[in-house]
Amino acid sequence: MVLLKAFPLKSKDELQQIKDDVKDRTIVILKITPLAQKNIEQLKEAIEELTDFTLSFGGDIARLGEERIVITPPGVKIWRGEKSARIPETSRSGNDSLSTGV
Repeated sequence: MVLLKAFPLKSKDELQQIKDDVKDRTIVILKITPLAQKNIEQLKEAIEELTDFTLSFGGDIARLGEERIVITPPGVKIWRGEKSARIPETSRSGNDSLSTGV
């Protein structure tokens, strides 16, 4: 069974629980605004860490509009239409990690 969880990302301390959820076949939708309002650098680091984890684990990750990202476990792919919404490689080098969207 695949579950779906949606909640706000308030701190980088929540990243391990998110990773555990994805490992347990849970689709996670994160509202990133709370962390963005506190510390944009921590948000960029969190997105980079989640992107690296998700791709190495065989999952998928993408933006949903301006305020959310979705992370899926292996076997669940995100449809992007004609325009890719995968968090770009350039975001991992410090550029704007929130520059593409669905």
